Amino acid sequence: MANISKKVIAKAVKGKNILITGASSGIGERTAHLLSECGAHVILLARTEENLKMVKDEIEKNGGKASYYACDLTDMDDIEKTTDKIIADFNHIDILVNNAGRSIRRSVHESVNRFHDFERTMNINYFGAVKTILAFLPIMISRQTGQIINISSIGVLANSPRFAAYVASKAALDAFSRCLAAEVKGHDISITNVFMPLVRTPMIAPTKLYRYMPALMPDEAAMMVAKAIVEQPNSIASNMGKFASVTFSLVPAFNVGLQSMGYRIFPSSSAAQTTDSKPNIAQRAFAKLIPGEH
Repeated sequence: MANISKKVIAKAVKGKNILITGASSGIGERTAHLLSECGAHVILLARTEENLKMVKDEIEKNGGKASYYACDLTDMDDIEKTTDKIIADFNHIDILVNNAGRSIRRSVHESVNRFHDFERTMNINYFGAVKTILAFLPIMISRQTGQIINISSIGVLANSPRFAAYVASKAALDAFSRCLAAEVKGHDISITNVFMPLVRTPMIAPTKLYRYMPALMPDEAAMMVAKAIVEQPNSIASNMGKFASVTFSLVPAFNVGLQSMGYRIFPSSSAAQTTDSKPNIAQRAFAKLIPGEH
């Protein structure tokens, strides 16, 4: 996916208030740096204040403008309190980037006694994101302008095994956003879902097998977010994501068979976290054919 120039990005974001959740590391952090370099005022949201302050200081050191708010995005009361404060401090935000998320790699049959896995992913990936959207939507409507960008996953398009909890939560936000997009189009508010492929961030670090898999770097992922801001499409996906979506729509048996092959080739999370996790020839070949999910 070709990058767009910082000049083009600056034209879209200069002087705007852009709220980024999960901004203390990974995709959120790099997106904050990119957009601040292009003239945006980035508002950083994450759980750990110390990490947020480090990101803010680095942005300001490089000449950018940033503010931060520590917030537990699994706590609906904390989200309400924090978003109220942001509105009081800045009156409005122009762009919301829902990036914060939790991923769990575990098959369903290994999760029969772990219902909390499904609750945890829904809390941050769906309920937290929706609660944040609801906080800023009325002001966007009253101003007749705004943009909401959700960082989703290629897994939503590919129906990736071992990610049922994670993919379901991202799919819920995708469905919510598609319904919302039709409702707010007349208010000049755009909604974009970015179906990220695997990105080399702290979220995937516990699975050592991923060290050997093809993955985007966080700066490349940040450029996908910038592309969403500039072009305002309904969705952005890699070529592999588009291929996965088309195969499931047209030939679902092929899609399921391919994913089943990957499920059998790659080990469960517990095995993938061991030190002896360098992929074999079959795993390497499959990983190049079907890259992983964010």
